[in-house]
Amino acid sequence: QLQLAESGGGLVQPGGSLRLSCGASRYPLANYAIAWFRQAPGKEREGVLCISQSGGSTTYQDSVEGRFTISRDNARNTVSLQMNALKPEDTAVYSCAIFLLGNMCPEDSHQLTDFGAWGQGTQVTVSS
Repeated sequence: QLQLAESGGGLVQPGGSLRLSCGASRYPLANYAIAWFRQAPGKEREGVLCISQSGGSTTYQDSVEGRFTISRDNARNTVSLQMNALKPEDTAVYSCAIFLLGNMCPEDSHQLTDFGAWGQGTQVTVSS
């Protein structure tokens, strides 16, 4: 059964950067649209960014515009989330998931059941 795995989280000061990675062993992610989500304590899970099979990206949170970018490396079978200029409100558990209904990212990410192969997530804490 396909399940994604995230890595790269940690503690970073405000204004700092982190790069998260999403991968899967023995299963080519290149065939899928992949999205990053986050869930802060006491809040619902929300979509952050998605990358289509073609490499086009969709941003689901205005607050990350210009600070976060998503990319894929098909040779390494990974999808990365580069996070710059981090803020305390970016603190959350970040997870990646496959869009189950096609290889193009959906316009919105609210229908969480349209995504699958969720990883266990990686904690990102932004604090001084």
